[in-house]
Amino acid sequence: MYEAFYGLTSKPFQLNPDPSFYFGSKQHRRAKAYLEYGLLRNEGFIVITGEIGAGKTTIVRGLLDSMDPNTVTAANLVSTQLDAEDTLRMVGAAFGVRVKDVSKADLLMTIEAFLVTQVSEGKRSLLIVDEAQNLTPRAVEELRMLSNFQFGKQALLQTFLVGQPEFREILQHPNMQQLRQRVTATCHIGPLDVEETRGYIEHRLKCAGGTGKPEFGDGVFEAIFKATGGIPRRINSVCDRLLLLGFLGDKERLTLEDVDEVVNELHEEGGAGAARLVSSRAPLEHASHLGVADELVDIDLAKLQQGIAPFADSLSGQLSNLSAEHQGDRLQRLERSLMRLERVNLEILSMLQKMVAAVRR
Repeated sequence: MYEAFYGLTSKPFQLNPDPSFYFGSKQHRRAKAYLEYGLLRNEGFIVITGEIGAGKTTIVRGLLDSMDPNTVTAANLVSTQLDAEDTLRMVGAAFGVRVKDVSKADLLMTIEAFLVTQVSEGKRSLLIVDEAQNLTPRAVEELRMLSNFQFGKQALLQTFLVGQPEFREILQHPNMQQLRQRVTATCHIGPLDVEETRGYIEHRLKCAGGTGKPEFGDGVFEAIFKATGGIPRRINSVCDRLLLLGFLGDKERLTLEDVDEVVNELHEEGGAGAARLVSSRAPLEHASHLGVADELVDIDLAKLQQGIAPFADSLSGQLSNLSAEHQGDRLQRLERSLMRLERVNLEILSMLQKMVAAVRR
């Protein structure tokens, strides 16, 4: 709708992954390098994790697009909470082998025969399992067993396990030791920083045929970063609505106030990622996922009604303590488990801070 108004030839901020819009942030370049290294090994498992909307699928699809289909046979599987045998049947179906009305033993032999045929034709077989955090332990074991298939000294199957941050913790379980030994490369895709967020937005506009429109006012890119935490899909959601707002208001220059209006609208609508968007006026450290408490502060509404000021003082102390406690170990927590960061409700903390400031005025 707004493409012609801004001189664009395509939609720059679509939510579906599109390798043609790939943006090489330092995180994404590192992930791509790890994938390429893993592919050179041509065996075992490559584990890719990242927040929802971080660009995992875009990187994988871009890598697949660069492969010669005459040398690589790829199958994609989106995992759900299926039992082990059903997962095995889905793998077979993804490669196009018969899975109906056959026993598990016959299914395994059929899959192995298919993989051997690919090798004899000079092709490699690659299995991509998306949403890997949903795999049951037995399903993971079945996938590990498939990695045992060999033709001479050559592995018949290589597997990409793509999942959300909690999959990293799943891999650390003692029962996953055998799988960990088969992992040849692992990478985690984190959020963009402030400068990369700006580069990402400008890059996508350029890919969509942009020639300098729209213009962005002071603080707009930082505000978008604060609102989205640097997650590409959330950035797309905010920017798509921002350009629509500009089009409807006949604006060629977008401002900080426009960003706030869009973020508020997404909150009210409960749109994509709205639960994790924060106001552009929020402190930068909260939006960047650094130093934010995982625990939510419990509020006694009765106390709030009986005495606003004392409760405000108490609440301010809690917030200060939470920030101090987590500032020291924030880098360690990011490395150990980014899963918890997804659970943090940034909006609640921002609203609480505003409440404290309001009652003290």
